[in-house]
Amino acid sequence: MNSYFEEQIEENDTISEKYITFYIDKEYYAIEIKYVLEIIGIQPITEIPKTPEFIKGIINLRGKIIPVMDVRTKFNKEFVQYHERTCIIVVEVDRVPTGLIVDGVSEVLKIEDHMISAVPSQEHEHTYIKGIGRIGEDIRIILDCKELIDGIEIY
Repeated sequence: MNSYFEEQIEENDTISEKYITFYIDKEYYAIEIKYVLEIIGIQPITEIPKTPEFIKGIINLRGKIIPVMDVRTKFNKEFVQYHERTCIIVVEVDRVPTGLIVDGVSEVLKIEDHMISAVPSQEHEHTYIKGIGRIGEDIRIILDCKELIDGIEIY
């Protein structure tokens, strides 16, 4: 993981209530830090045929093959060319690593339970939204990492 984020986490030994925040367009999202293995720059991606549009392919990360998903595309936003701030958040759910391509990573925040509101009524479409975090006047859409990558199979 990026040393900047490691320093923020070391301030308090616990990762409970800690979230990594990232952005897509001008919207900010958060996922629990416990799922994050590391944050890397955009890398060459090998495309895999007959996968959903949001699955960009696989990367070779130090000898490990990891599927990568473009979160922007998953959220039905217009594709933009990757740039110097584009990065891959490598998460691990149920011992399976997956890369999440995002426009950029913001910071590590502590979002306590009382700062999280329930998701407004939603149909079955976006079950990967876990809650809405209030940080002062700002909000972060908290994603359920397990639901976000559920069903990603490339081979």
